[in-house]
Amino acid sequence: MYTPTGSHVAGEYDRQVSSQAYTCHQFLAANSHLHSVCSLLFWRLFFRTRTPNMDSASPEVFRNGKRSKNMAADSGFTRCFSMLDAEFFNDNKMLEIEKGAKELTIPIIEDNRKIVATANGGLKYPSPLVFNSEWKREEMHDDTERFSYPSVSGVTRPKSEEDIAFMTVLELGHLIRTKQVTSEELAGIFLRRLKRYNPVLEAVITVTEDLAYKQAKQADQLLAQGVDLGPLHGIPYGLKDIIAVPEYKTTWGSTTFKDQVLDIEAWVYKRLKSAGAVLVGKLVTGSLAYDDIWFGGRTRNPWNIEEFTTGSSAGPAACTSAGMVPFAIGSETAGSITYPASRCGVTALRPTFGAVGRTGVLSLSESLDKLGPFCRSAVDCAIVLDVIRGKDPDDLSSRKIFLDDPFSVDITKLTVGYMEDAEMEVVDVLKSKGVNMVPFTLNYTVESVQGILNFTMDVDMLAHFDNWQRSGQDDEFEAQDQWPTELRRARVIPAVDYIQSQRARGKLIREVKESFTVDAFVGNVTDWEKVCVGNLVGMPVMVVPVGFEKIKDPPTDGTRRRTTVTTGIYAPPDHDHIALALTMAYQSVTDHHKKRPPIDDLGPDDTISNPPKAVIPPRVLKM
Repeated sequence: MYTPTGSHVAGEYDRQVSSQAYTCHQFLAANSHLHSVCSLLFWRLFFRTRTPNMDSASPEVFRNGKRSKNMAADSGFTRCFSMLDAEFFNDNKMLEIEKGAKELTIPIIEDNRKIVATANGGLKYPSPLVFNSEWKREEMHDDTERFSYPSVSGVTRPKSEEDIAFMTVLELGHLIRTKQVTSEELAGIFLRRLKRYNPVLEAVITVTEDLAYKQAKQADQLLAQGVDLGPLHGIPYGLKDIIAVPEYKTTWGSTTFKDQVLDIEAWVYKRLKSAGAVLVGKLVTGSLAYDDIWFGGRTRNPWNIEEFTTGSSAGPAACTSAGMVPFAIGSETAGSITYPASRCGVTALRPTFGAVGRTGVLSLSESLDKLGPFCRSAVDCAIVLDVIRGKDPDDLSSRKIFLDDPFSVDITKLTVGYMEDAEMEVVDVLKSKGVNMVPFTLNYTVESVQGILNFTMDVDMLAHFDNWQRSGQDDEFEAQDQWPTELRRARVIPAVDYIQSQRARGKLIREVKESFTVDAFVGNVTDWEKVCVGNLVGMPVMVVPVGFEKIKDPPTDGTRRRTTVTTGIYAPPDHDHIALALTMAYQSVTDHHKKRPPIDDLGPDDTISNPPKAVIPPRVLKM
């Protein structure tokens, strides 16, 4: 309990203030459920009474957004934040944090407490973030058994590079193995496309030309010696630029780190290199993996370059869509695969959490981050997943996930749900293929799902970028309403309430598991609530292109720009093969995934405004 003494009490005025503050503090102590919610406001009230003009301070008090020494000495906010070792914030930022606490943080805290903190003892709702003291785990199975890929025959080399650019992994591999094209030739084709379209799309950070030709030449030499490393042998690809490759910049899309070179070989890069794949580019990530704004611009959607891609795997989505790479590796913490893949009309997989190792990759949240492929088709997604999955010895969350072969799944034995927001063409096609399709609702009682994800991601992210914030480097961030605002708010989330959010997450996981009475379900893939649920639970989802719509306010009648329509096929954790098999079945009789975007070849009299006119509204947390 706090009792004002000494320098805190000076004269009758201060004694009255102290008495009021003490009474307030007693009330909070007696109502402990309100204590941490109100503590910030309590300290502000107490000290503000002693410095009543803080918010209306004269101009000389603030210089370049910073408080004067006198203001720093008198500010109750400073004392409050000093208890959090966070007095480096200026007053404007403190006010911003207070506003965020009232509007966002405190409602999330209150919701989570209602869910898990009403009963004492901690017996009912354990956190899913469990410590494991095991030093070395002996695996019971081997992960060397691979999927049985379909064979390709009779494929001939197209005359135009444009047609080659949109071939699948298996088709390109067939051309290489039948000596219709070399890996070096393929590398050249895709390097030229990266250079041709990047000025329009702003989707590439580094073209790895020297490395690409070196790896392609090695791939050709191995084949000439009779060594075939598998379906990705000699196939070009791109990596999101949060994935480290030695001797090349890994910028994280950020002005602060744009010259950073990490002497680390990311685990996923090692897997692809060992499979003979050829890296042609480090592709755009939104700055520090937040949305599509990066230090060089903002990545555009190849289907409508008046729009941006949305989502931090902006480069992998745009480059795959535009035929600048046959496939790419992106990442998702909260929507960064599903959103850009959907916007750009790309088939993509957000795999089960832990399926792909993350060593050498920028970390936002250890319990949410996932790596996954952007591809031409579900077949390609299955092939890439098969290469990159497995236990990464340096990633404690990665594990061997023993998937059935998606090419051998009998879909007629599956029961698949469809939600009200599912695209019915997918439902009808799967039904015609013999799948038992039933109406479905995913039921759970946890109302603070979106807040739980925000707490988990933001607190974890701040732990990884603590020095970045303390040193004021967040002021360099490309979009101040993104990480800077979120991470300042995260600074004042009490540790107790972070743990309560994880306990609420555990309750959500159990309820979703009980509600998952089907083998998979079809539903909207960009609905923010589903994005949060899927990532908190760790479930896989396929992003499936299902058609196109006319854009709003087209510039001309002849424009080729389109809005892509997609849906998601969700499966339980460790059942990625089910989502892959269902998507392959759908794509076997449809061709939406084969359509090519106009990029900047738009149609007669169709022009591009710069900057683009389209405005993407921000995602709003539903409370």
